[in-house]
Amino acid sequence: MVLNVSVIGGSVVPPETCETAKEVGKLLAKAGATVFCGGLTGVMECVAEGVRSQNGLVIGILPGSRPEEGNRYLSAAVPTGLGYARNFLVVRAGKVVIAIDGSTGTISEASFALAEGKDVIAIGGMELTPKKKTEGRYIKAKTPKEAVELAIKLASEI
Repeated sequence: MVLNVSVIGGSVVPPETCETAKEVGKLLAKAGATVFCGGLTGVMECVAEGVRSQNGLVIGILPGSRPEEGNRYLSAAVPTGLGYARNFLVVRAGKVVIAIDGSTGTISEASFALAEGKDVIAIGGMELTPKKKTEGRYIKAKTPKEAVELAIKLASEI
């Protein structure tokens, strides 16, 4: 079974948010998920570090044209040259999305995911409410463990 999970979040985060992202990455790797992220700094780098600490697979989908722009923890970097338009590819890659804090870029990714019918599990400060039956659910989680358990459960059902 393929367990692709996308993780989105802010590019500049405080230490406690980074620790949350690392824990999410560790738990996803232990569950056998392939993790997709934007590949740069902040939540993306922290989740990648967590995944790699457990010898998991994490793929960064980069906004720029050079794979060297990705963070050092990525298993693979996919340069797109698409700028923020790559946000759609980040969420398209996962069966479910975990959002950790974030701002406008994270909100755009979460909106893309919901519009695609994907569930978004949020840890931190975002609030979105889908309006159509075809949209995914926006689910709040209190801990990395709860977010990963929900993500694995939902990705396994698809």
